[in-house]
Amino acid sequence: MALLPMSAPTPATERFETSARPGPAPVRQIDDAAIAAITDLYREILPVDGAILDLMSSWVSHLPPEIPYARVVGVGTNARDLGENAFLDEWLVQDLNRNPRLPFATAEFDAAAICVSVQHLARPCEVFREVGRVLKPGSPLVVTFSDRCLPTRAIACWCLLDDAGHLCLIAHYFAEAGNWADIRCLDRTPAGGGDPLYAVIGRSLGAAAAGGDA
Repeated sequence: MALLPMSAPTPATERFETSARPGPAPVRQIDDAAIAAITDLYREILPVDGAILDLMSSWVSHLPPEIPYARVVGVGTNARDLGENAFLDEWLVQDLNRNPRLPFATAEFDAAAICVSVQHLARPCEVFREVGRVLKPGSPLVVTFSDRCLPTRAIACWCLLDDAGHLCLIAHYFAEAGNWADIRCLDRTPAGGGDPLYAVIGRSLGAAAAGGDA
């Protein structure tokens, strides 16, 4: 029996903005050292020449600039931010809390990433199950997070946990989705201080493992 809820409603006052963003340019949630740690992790895990799905994407994707990818597709909630992201070949606006079904074919992508945004998912197991469907079997989903987040935008149970608890919670999302294997929790905090950086990585078993259809 789960000790914490695996989904949570998004308060009406915290609905994600899907229109063009007014005001100043977005700011980074984590420092340069943590960003470099994410890029290094992507360099290790994401396949060269692969099709990459960047979920909950925004104005930058932190991908290694020297590595060629066949295709990078972003899914996010702010059209202006997505349009400014130079890493993206394609993008679409979709609030995964309202609709976790991804508009992609089964086994369409070679890897996926959720960068310092997983705490905003109100229906995480549904989203993870869908990501497993659209990835080729054996392909990775890399979920990174730090302790830098807006508490009002995070689901309630996230705010109750420490970093070890967050790692366990994300690993549980993978397990509950039902179509993931080789789930690993990593501490990739840069040496010398700065923002902490953690990752949970799973490998897709495909749609059939979770009872999905093509």
